[in-house]
Amino acid sequence: MQQINFYRQRVAINVLAKDIANAREIYDAAEGHAVIGVLSAQFASVDEGVREVRRWVDEIPSISVGLGAGDPAQFYKAAMIAAKVQSAHVNQTFSGCGFAAGVLAATGSERTCINALISPSGTPGEVLISTGVRSSQGAPARVSCDAAVLMILDAGAHAAKFFPMDGEKSLAELAALATSAAQNGMTLLEPTGGIDLDNFGTILQTCLTAGMPRVMPHVYSSIIDPQTGNTRPEDVARLLAIVKSLL
Repeated sequence: MQQINFYRQRVAINVLAKDIANAREIYDAAEGHAVIGVLSAQFASVDEGVREVRRWVDEIPSISVGLGAGDPAQFYKAAMIAAKVQSAHVNQTFSGCGFAAGVLAATGSERTCINALISPSGTPGEVLISTGVRSSQGAPARVSCDAAVLMILDAGAHAAKFFPMDGEKSLAELAALATSAAQNGMTLLEPTGGIDLDNFGTILQTCLTAGMPRVMPHVYSSIIDPQTGNTRPEDVARLLAIVKSLL
């Protein structure tokens, strides 16, 4: 059964893999505390995505169906693929997370963890929730962190994905969001965007200090070998070492 294996029930790492062989390498390097992302954007249809993602699910215990750089157009495809393969995790837009929750419930996939994408506003304590197909093209919708967190939970999703963070640029905003999420009963936060080996510890510690029960940073391009396209297992092992040092 697909599930996220958090280190000490607190932290997992969300990473990409070039192929199933690379996924197995990095999953093992993380001692099972990694979630491997497979992006919906690469598939022309839901059926094509289901066929391919099912191969990954059969080999790797924790698969995340992603959008692809937060592309809101992929929300439907990601939700439908996740529901059919019963992946451990699925990425969603803010406005699409309720749809995903419904589809997953209807297919008996309630164990799949759903996030909702919200973005930095430039002001700690406020976030942008206009991350959907149409809303992302309109006037930015700025709300309090408290409102965003409670609306995500109302919709049936479990976590806020905070993207694009641009590394430590949005650290104060992350701290405010993490504090709000912890106080309002959200159990998982997923900081994303510009995270690397140098700032990973600071970003993770910020969430933990704010009281978040669980944290799953997304670490992508910074640990991918540009020559081979593989995510480097040795870098994943270093990320796990940082996790262990903080817990």
